[in-house]
Amino acid sequence: MLTKFETKSNRVKGLTFHPKRPWILASLHSGVIQLWDYRMGTLIDRFDEHEGPVRGVHFHNSQPLFVSGGDDYKIKVWNHKTHRCLFTLLGHLDYIRTVQFHHENPWIVSASDDQTIRIWNWQSRTCISVLTGHNHYVMCASFHPKEDLVVSASLDQTVRVWDIGSLKKKTVSPADDLMRFTQMNSDLFGGVDAIVKYVLEGHDRGVNWASFHPTLPLIVSGADDRQVKLWRMNETKAWEVDTLRGHMNNVSSVMFHAKQDIIVSNSEDKSIRVWDATKRTGIQTFRREHDRFWILAVHPEINLLAAGHDNGMIVFKLERERPAFALSGNSLFYTKDRFLRYYDCSTQKDSQVIPIRRPGTPSLNQSPRTLSHSSYSSTEDAVLICSDLDGGSYELYIIPKDSVGRSDVVQDAKRGTGGSAVFIARNRFAVLEKSTNQVLVKNLKNELVKKSSLPIPTDAIFSAGSGNLLCRSEDKVVIFDHQQRLVLGELQTPFVRYVVWSNDKESVALLSKHTIIIASKKLVLQCTLHETIRVKSGAWDDNGVFIYTTLNHIKYCLPNGDSGIIRTLDVPIYITKVSGNTIFCLDRDGKNRAITINATEYIFKLALLRKRYDHVMGMIKNSQLCGQAMIAYLQQKGFPEVALHFVEDERVRFNLALESGNISVAVASATEINEKEQWYRLGVEALRQGNAGIVEFAYQQTKNFERLSFLYLITGKLDKLSKLMKIAEVKNNVMGQFHNALYLGDVKERVKILENAGHLPLAYITASVHGLKDVAERLATELGDNVPTLPEGKTPSLLMPPSPVICGGDWPLLRVMKGIFEGGLESAARGGAVDDEEEDVGGDWGDALDMVDVDGMENRDIEAILEEAEEENDEGGWEELDGLDLPPELDTPKASANARSSVFVTPTQGMPVSHIWSQKSSLAAEQAAAGSFDTAMRLLNRQLGIKNFAPLKSMFIDLFSGSHSYLRAFSSSPVVSLAIERGWSESSSPNIRGPPALVYDFSQQEEKLKSGYKATTSGKLTEALRIFLSILHTIPLVVVESRSEVDEVKELVTIVKEYVLGLKMELKRRETKDDPVRQQELAAYFTHCNLQLPHLRLALFSAMGVCYKSKNLATAYTFAKRLLETNPMESQAKTARQIVQAAERNMTDATELNYDFRNPFVICGSTYVPIYRGQKDVSCPYCTARFVPSQEGNICGVCELAVIGADASGLVCSPSQVR
Repeated sequence: MLTKFETKSNRVKGLTFHPKRPWILASLHSGVIQLWDYRMGTLIDRFDEHEGPVRGVHFHNSQPLFVSGGDDYKIKVWNHKTHRCLFTLLGHLDYIRTVQFHHENPWIVSASDDQTIRIWNWQSRTCISVLTGHNHYVMCASFHPKEDLVVSASLDQTVRVWDIGSLKKKTVSPADDLMRFTQMNSDLFGGVDAIVKYVLEGHDRGVNWASFHPTLPLIVSGADDRQVKLWRMNETKAWEVDTLRGHMNNVSSVMFHAKQDIIVSNSEDKSIRVWDATKRTGIQTFRREHDRFWILAVHPEINLLAAGHDNGMIVFKLERERPAFALSGNSLFYTKDRFLRYYDCSTQKDSQVIPIRRPGTPSLNQSPRTLSHSSYSSTEDAVLICSDLDGGSYELYIIPKDSVGRSDVVQDAKRGTGGSAVFIARNRFAVLEKSTNQVLVKNLKNELVKKSSLPIPTDAIFSAGSGNLLCRSEDKVVIFDHQQRLVLGELQTPFVRYVVWSNDKESVALLSKHTIIIASKKLVLQCTLHETIRVKSGAWDDNGVFIYTTLNHIKYCLPNGDSGIIRTLDVPIYITKVSGNTIFCLDRDGKNRAITINATEYIFKLALLRKRYDHVMGMIKNSQLCGQAMIAYLQQKGFPEVALHFVEDERVRFNLALESGNISVAVASATEINEKEQWYRLGVEALRQGNAGIVEFAYQQTKNFERLSFLYLITGKLDKLSKLMKIAEVKNNVMGQFHNALYLGDVKERVKILENAGHLPLAYITASVHGLKDVAERLATELGDNVPTLPEGKTPSLLMPPSPVICGGDWPLLRVMKGIFEGGLESAARGGAVDDEEEDVGGDWGDALDMVDVDGMENRDIEAILEEAEEENDEGGWEELDGLDLPPELDTPKASANARSSVFVTPTQGMPVSHIWSQKSSLAAEQAAAGSFDTAMRLLNRQLGIKNFAPLKSMFIDLFSGSHSYLRAFSSSPVVSLAIERGWSESSSPNIRGPPALVYDFSQQEEKLKSGYKATTSGKLTEALRIFLSILHTIPLVVVESRSEVDEVKELVTIVKEYVLGLKMELKRRETKDDPVRQQELAAYFTHCNLQLPHLRLALFSAMGVCYKSKNLATAYTFAKRLLETNPMESQAKTARQIVQAAERNMTDATELNYDFRNPFVICGSTYVPIYRGQKDVSCPYCTARFVPSQEGNICGVCELAVIGADASGLVCSPSQVR
């Protein structure tokens, strides 16, 4: 039993398959009807208008309808397209058990607990017949698939077959009035529409189900007597053929299989049983732990069944339908109907080779599962056929080449047991022995040659080239060289079902249920592809593209993981070979088919991927490649200039032209569209490219005078700026006029504008400051007493705009040779008439945008604006403008003079050095120096478990600042950032970027360590702690070169950790004045930190004194003895000897301490309590300080950076660790 789909829900009482679509309806005990797509595994819809359980449901075979019947006595007809109930049929007086549409007529048959069967016309929405005769609940009723019969089963222990032939005649319109009168009589006085043809008695209890065979005159029934009975009928009688016993409880449902000669039944004994209909014996039983089965459904077209149980339903197959096959060159060997067959792909000739002798097996799924082929000599072929028989077995056939096509050759196979068997050489094959996890190598006489143990627990083996095996376990595959007993490659994968090697054996596709993994021959992952619908088969084409099938598509997968659909499928197929545009495949009936496909799309994408631009060019010229998907693909992959040649729509052309920097196409498209947004975007792109002429034209089209003013300022076109000022005056735009006067440095104009606008004080100040005495005096008289005062002692300076770096024309551009696409596609598009085109260019806009005749250029565009303004102002105040000689308006420019030359602009922007650093490095320090702080933090978190980054913030900033310098070019341009590289020299290649310079190095930390030692010795413990913590915080951001230095860095972490822990305890001791016991404990623990000898003496001396003062003489004695062993200074030694003598007279402790010097311990870095050997602890992943388990998840109290107990990979501080 192969489960294809499973749901969890309330008890399922009714099921029906859609005849064409992959849908199944399930009616539930809760009153809901669910519509599922069993192929995708998704719930499409739910219908919940019934009150109470829905026991019957059925799809119409051609209309978008289904019918349902429930415990609310209602039959509802639904349209699943419009998601609603069309109408309700009322008439039954009790629960409705089953409903079914007739295959031809507009009828529905329903069975009910009111002991009747009703036939309804769903078009006229009336009941056309009531079949009475059962004297208990009618549990089911169904139409015969071809004849005018109905079968019903009832709890009155009978199965009845009804003849509804007269009902069919009645629905045909009567020919004459006499017939119509007769029919009316029979309607009035109860005519006989349906008669009981047979009553089948034989069950001892109520019958739950009865159904017809799809073609033969057979009926099968299941009852509460736990028996399944088979009945036969002819024109005159029906009789019992046999009884199938085996169920342990009531049989709920029983049906004939649509394709095979078997009966399927299910029962409340939680099992589904499969029976051989001819031998009438049980074949197989499938059980569930807790779920009773209630209903079965058989798909009318394909090999699928469904069963409903207490907690949902399952859709399943009884047998695998994939034919076993093996391809070698053009020769395909495959199995069909217990024969081994041969198909030649070149001649498309199919022939039968030999019968595969198979003893009559009373179980399913014993057909060949895999097939392996070896053409080991010029005269003979060897074929291995594996099946699941006897827990896994193989058969070896040696076939003379001249016997192919003659099925009279019968031979005995060499047999053996094994999980799977494959050829690994011309005359050797390997068999998997699962029990010992070994592979047995055998020769063609089936004799054992060699045994090898496999490197992983293996459940299947596949061929992997000569001498190699691909071994599969649950979650990974390995390539194993069985001769050298070496693992050549390993890859984590979902459960692999099929393995397909490319023709050159350089690549392999690993197919799982929903995943395709492409890897190299050493199992180096190249790409992974996920499918929502099941993957069925695949093969490599001659170009290295993997072609595969799902249940309903043929698709392709390129080497980089891009995939797409080649065509849809009506039925699933299994690809055997791809040759050019032809796919050879086997269908589920074992028939060979050759399908022609259009490979243009994936060949085009492959040529782009492999940068075979000559092929791309050829395909663009000759193929009908188009469509939104192709354009989107080219855009996504960075080829907008190629996409441009597929597009007619001007808006799409405009977007693609901007993306590819093709400004001339963008101008043409913007002119066609002529909308403000497009002109604005064109201006932005032209400005980026430095094409000032087009920027000017775009701003003129949108009358964007503010941007034009600024453009003229930065390009130094001050005469045009003065004309814009006149336009602003005409338009009465005071602010624009003032801005232009400011840009021009025209003081008189500014004073005039301020005066006209009524800002007399501002006009007076401007005139006074700039030395316009006569104007200032005139304004002062107008202002009278309101003359503003000017600040004293200030020297005014004229506010002048900066001079532009480059005046007029376009910005200097890099000269870049045209690529294959630009040159080739343009000439292709022009059909080769390049010279004519070039001649046309000059007259239209080359001269206009060169701005040689500046007056003419600007005035063309101004004339219209001035006219508009005059129309608005009829007061006649602008006479002075009448004298302007304004030429006609500017035509649309096409491209600047160099646009059609052999060189072309806008190279692709280079990658900033910081991005290169960020991409190349796995070291946190280098990521921080590159400015990728988030990446640096992620690395530190992964490597060292660091979560508190506050102490590292200033160091990150220092690293970033220290790896960059800045140059000022000139006043109007931004500052230029320069990356400073580590180890740079004059001889370094300019194209190869070194790693960033770092402000922190290891030698600095060693110097800090000495300072820390010094501060500790002189008793400056707070200062010493600050220094040691600074070292701990800096080490994650230090980079060293060699492996030996890495070890030194790790050693430094350990040393510093001990000092930080010890000093923190000592400072804590000095704070706890009122707790002498805790003071003694902390002093004692300090002596167990791994310190330098001078510092250890100081710690011991301190602890000895503290304990002696607190009358803990025995403890003080141990410290004194330890101190004397370190050969201390005389003063310390003298004190220690005195304490030893005093303690020897009275070896007691006044208070008990949590301290046992005999039992080895480490100190918790947060709670400062001993953790004795054998007790559980957790550690900091960075500084390795130890803690009691309750501290897990907190920030480490020693380094103050990492999370205690976090998973971390370890300190990475050298490039040598990541190579």
